[in-house]
Amino acid sequence: MTQNTQASGCPFHNKQEGGQTSLASTNNADWWPNALNLDILSQHDTKTNPLDPDFDYAAAFNSLDLEAVKQDLRDLINSSQEWWPSDYGSYIGMFVRTAWHLAGSYRKQDGRGGANTGNQRFAPLNSWPDNVNTDKGRRLLWPIKKKYGNKLSWGDLIVLAGTVAYDVAGLKTFGYGGGRLDIWAPEKDIYWGEEREWLAPTKERYASDADRSSLENPLAAVQMGLIYVNPEGVDGVQDPLRTAQDMRVTFDRMGMDDEETVALTVGGHTVGKAHGNGKAELLGKDVEGADVEFQGLGWHNPEGTGNGANTMVSGLEGAWTTHPDKWDNEFLYLLFTYEWEKTLSPAGAKQWEPVNIKEEDKPVDAHNPNVRRNPMMTDADMALKFDPAYRAIAERFYHNPAELDDAFARAWFKLTHRDMGPKTRYLGADVPSEDLIWQDPTPKGNVLSDADVADLKAKLLNSGLTSAELIATAWDSARTYRGSDFRGGANGARIRLAPQKDWVGNEPARLAKVLAKLEEIKASSSAQVSIADLIVLGGTAAVEQAAHAAGVDVSVPFLSGRGDASQEQTDVYSFEDFEPKADGFRNFVKQDFVVQPEEILLDRAQLLGLTAPEMTVLVGGLRVLGANYAGDKAGVFTENVGTLSNDFFVTLTDMAYNWKPTGKNSYNIVSRATGETKYTATRVDLVFGSNSILRSYAEVYAQDDNKAKFVKDFVAAWTKVMNADRFDVKK
Repeated sequence: MTQNTQASGCPFHNKQEGGQTSLASTNNADWWPNALNLDILSQHDTKTNPLDPDFDYAAAFNSLDLEAVKQDLRDLINSSQEWWPSDYGSYIGMFVRTAWHLAGSYRKQDGRGGANTGNQRFAPLNSWPDNVNTDKGRRLLWPIKKKYGNKLSWGDLIVLAGTVAYDVAGLKTFGYGGGRLDIWAPEKDIYWGEEREWLAPTKERYASDADRSSLENPLAAVQMGLIYVNPEGVDGVQDPLRTAQDMRVTFDRMGMDDEETVALTVGGHTVGKAHGNGKAELLGKDVEGADVEFQGLGWHNPEGTGNGANTMVSGLEGAWTTHPDKWDNEFLYLLFTYEWEKTLSPAGAKQWEPVNIKEEDKPVDAHNPNVRRNPMMTDADMALKFDPAYRAIAERFYHNPAELDDAFARAWFKLTHRDMGPKTRYLGADVPSEDLIWQDPTPKGNVLSDADVADLKAKLLNSGLTSAELIATAWDSARTYRGSDFRGGANGARIRLAPQKDWVGNEPARLAKVLAKLEEIKASSSAQVSIADLIVLGGTAAVEQAAHAAGVDVSVPFLSGRGDASQEQTDVYSFEDFEPKADGFRNFVKQDFVVQPEEILLDRAQLLGLTAPEMTVLVGGLRVLGANYAGDKAGVFTENVGTLSNDFFVTLTDMAYNWKPTGKNSYNIVSRATGETKYTATRVDLVFGSNSILRSYAEVYAQDDNKAKFVKDFVAAWTKVMNADRFDVKK
């Protein structure tokens, strides 16, 4: 048959019989791989959400009988389902691992990953090699999800199941908070690495093999498809000291210190077992690759029953402790009591087993209590014995079990709640009362009266500070917000504290000048106003004034009630990752990057929760307001700086100009008629005219009939950014 004949006989013209691809390029990314991809700004569109638009998850969750849910989980944990039998008659290990691997994808560099969205249900995470059989954990939980329905998200259920599992094992857990909102489609635009194969050699993501801290940012896992480190050793070579280097970097990338790393390793392996009693190469395709008859389950095992004693997961085989369904100190007892030697599992995976272990210290078989098996350890477990710093902590925990109990309970709570943001977002009766520094505690501020707001606005606008200074300070304070883990933002006014006050992108000299003036206004005002509110109000008042100068009568909304955090309430260590190395909204680039400035702009816009039109209108507005970094003139396409006009878009779309490169990230805007350089620009400025999608938005705002719409849309987007972190009020 000819290609045309094939196409006419098949509704999918790029498919031949048997499903083979007949045309190489099927979408724009195939034809133009270097084009700016805006998809990251439209993922999780409301059209994918099957729930009603007015559905209130917080209200639904709070109507739950949480104790009844936990009892249902306890009953499930202590059962064994025929289609997937439990180990030792308990699903403790299964639910701990499912929750752990859901939460363990979190990374502090950009706040992405983690348990908050229930993203383990979708590719690529549902099919990562390290997530083998977490699909079985979710399927075991389905009857409970079905029973409680919309009141209990997958993210909340999975974390609760893992927490209750530890409770059943005998650990006094630290607490639990609900409030995770599920997504309904893959987070396909999260960068998990450039590798094109699972478990590619670690050199693929390290600048230097010898320097394990050279792991590519923002990545945390050492290989594509892993949560943390390779349990068999670096690139499968058993060397606990080298594995310890990977552990230290990987857990640091998750915001965990050495003590938390040791506690999590010990506590995670105190319960459950590894599964490798078979041949990994016989496993069927992963979740996404499996055919329809497997109904969303992956890794079908054709050996024996395919489950129970034949279960294949990591390839390692055995329990870590004598009683894998009990919370105790046996992991450290076995680690330090016995010498351990390198060996292979039945599946051929590299692991460690004890030498001359007493019979009574061996765990019984997971499915035959009349047989005892050797325990095993991974290379990461042995790192706790070989690495001096880890060993000192592990020995302290061994001799002080109560310290381990507390350290692990807190670390587990942090692991499973790290991406939820401030405690004000937590739901349920089990939320701990203690404020933890990684939750970014912020005192509650005062709600201001309309009269107070009006008086303060007048003082701010007459303070001697320029509109550009007020707007830039408000933007810099708010732009730290990350919708990935709900951290950052203007609430708390942490821009006045270390490390933010010294960031180059915050222009420390200008910032200090503005903050000093705001302190004066605060001291002279009868209103009990916070610096956080003054920062936002200053920018808001300046925007409103600029709109009026453009002839548009608009009131820019202001929501008071922000508090001022103290330095003691600020986790300097983790906030260092928030420093903007580039901010296209203010035309700031600290250094050269492999990626282009416009790509970094998209990343920041997505973290701020902005749509492509919102990003467009904010860039255009901030340019004419003169809010560029250090007063730079690039992109300031107007003769009336400080007026909230649509001049940026008018100039950008005006064919009276040529656009000529003058450097890697600099351009001249030249009059065709006179040859005069009228303006200068950066790549971020010009992408709004070159990218076909962004140009379509720019043209809307350049139209003569949309001058007022431009102002209205800018005000709405500005207000959205200023209030993005206001979880203390219902928006």
